[in-house]
Amino acid sequence: MNDTTPQPVLDHTDPKRYHASRRVTLVSIAINLVLTIAQVIIGLIGHSQALVADGMHTLSDVVTDGMVLFALKQGSKAADKEHPYGHGRIETAVTMLLGGLLIGVAVAIGVRAAIQFADVQPFLAPSVITLWVAAATIAAKEGLYRYTIHTANRYESSLLRANAWHHRSDAISSLIVFAGIGGSLLGFLYLDAVAAIIIALLITKIGVQLTWQALRELIDTGLDDAELAAIRQTIMDVSGIEALHLLRTRRVGGRALVDVHIIVDGHLSVSEGHQISEMVRAKLIDQIEPVMDVTVHIDIEEDTTDATCEGLPLRNEISNRLQRYFADIEEARLIERATLHYLAGRIDVELLLPLKVAPDTAAAQHLRQRFASAAAKDKNIRSIDLCFH
Repeated sequence: MNDTTPQPVLDHTDPKRYHASRRVTLVSIAINLVLTIAQVIIGLIGHSQALVADGMHTLSDVVTDGMVLFALKQGSKAADKEHPYGHGRIETAVTMLLGGLLIGVAVAIGVRAAIQFADVQPFLAPSVITLWVAAATIAAKEGLYRYTIHTANRYESSLLRANAWHHRSDAISSLIVFAGIGGSLLGFLYLDAVAAIIIALLITKIGVQLTWQALRELIDTGLDDAELAAIRQTIMDVSGIEALHLLRTRRVGGRALVDVHIIVDGHLSVSEGHQISEMVRAKLIDQIEPVMDVTVHIDIEEDTTDATCEGLPLRNEISNRLQRYFADIEEARLIERATLHYLAGRIDVELLLPLKVAPDTAAAQHLRQRFASAAAKDKNIRSIDLCFH
């Protein structure tokens, strides 16, 4: 049996969500600051390049956590007159700056370790206390992972989930440091420098990833195939939509903007078409995590392949033509409303008349033929239909 219990809709503006995410990030910043100080100081005193390198890695985590905190704060701010699409690009610019700084730090660490390999002086054995600091770092990073992933899953936050896995990767890199220091203490003195080089490579990888991600956002790279498929399915689940096309997305500071054309029945009222488009917008923002805003264009046919209605005259001109065409039809003076349907490159005209002008079916059919014949030569008008009330 399928579970048909309705699932609660996640409110991304819930203050509890923001405060919980903020609390997790502040705890992460505090722990990483303590670890950074301990790793760098003990690493320098205890002659462990690997521990100092890991300290620089942890310092980069402090900056990353600061970016997460910044992103959470910016995400709660509404767009303003100067920033109609929000402030997400600020995060993107900071991400590029951070990526460049990380790459610079990694190069400095790697060069220092490589110089020691080239130096004729013997390697210095690290102190035992550096091993204990490395072990404590592993435990702290794993604890941060579990704490952060719990909150991320509770509030369905992809931002926190990504940061949680960042903590897990840090625990793995600290494990490499632990192994390097342990090997040095066992007599393989060069392993500490090897571990430092490995950490430098890991920091470089993070820096390149951050820079590349920010660059992709700046050139308006869209969402991936899985996210696009989810967006398409969410749209097609809305009642009244026949198809969609021209789906476009772009990333802004970790979030996404969506533009889409939806196809509805061409005879729907303007207000119903608008209501359908508003439902599409609301569902995408509620159900697709990265989406923060949606622009919906309503079509009544595949305007990318079908005959276009571009260039067809608007109501004023059509009304003037109809007045000339119907000048000799007495009943035309009683027309209450003319509805124009622009379909497949031509116009279908629907006229509303009082029932008294056509008391029976034969009279209605005869009157319909007179109106249609009067406008038959107009190349823009495909049909004339009459409705009575």
